[in-house]
Amino acid sequence: MVYIFLANGFEEIEALCVLDFLRRAGVEAKTVGIDGKIITGSHQIPVVCDFEDIYLDGNEDFDMIILPGGLPGATNLDESPLVENFINRAVDENKFISAICAAPFILGKRGILNNKHACCYPGFEDQLIGAIIEQKGCVRDGKIITARAMGKSHDFALEIIEALCGKEERDRLADSVLY
Repeated sequence: MVYIFLANGFEEIEALCVLDFLRRAGVEAKTVGIDGKIITGSHQIPVVCDFEDIYLDGNEDFDMIILPGGLPGATNLDESPLVENFINRAVDENKFISAICAAPFILGKRGILNNKHACCYPGFEDQLIGAIIEQKGCVRDGKIITARAMGKSHDFALEIIEALCGKEERDRLADSVLY
């Protein structure tokens, strides 16, 4: 299971592109709305989430969590006790954590990026505490995947697919969408 956490003000393409690719690859992926089942993105697009945060206790089994960027979406994710719980579990259980755009700051402030290669939206680099900053569109370092912005959402999604399903599935999916 992959959980994509959405908070009001999230960047729509960063979340929905990844969700679409995961489902095309046959990965069970669910959206979790922080503070509601209908979450409105930074461009005023409402999304009906699979789960509302109050219906999860944080003990659910998962393979990866995904944190889309956008503001104030990333800040709202950072302030969520449920997201905090899932981040802590992901670190403790060596699960994948993926974050794009502004959202890698959530990992940086928790020390999760220490000595890890990572990237983020320009201007947030100083918040990736301990990270080895890359200027690439998408970076994978062990169980951490980061990407710079909405324009790299396809790369981010494909890197996530490769991490979960392997290079063959990544290539198949990239070909099927004429990437």
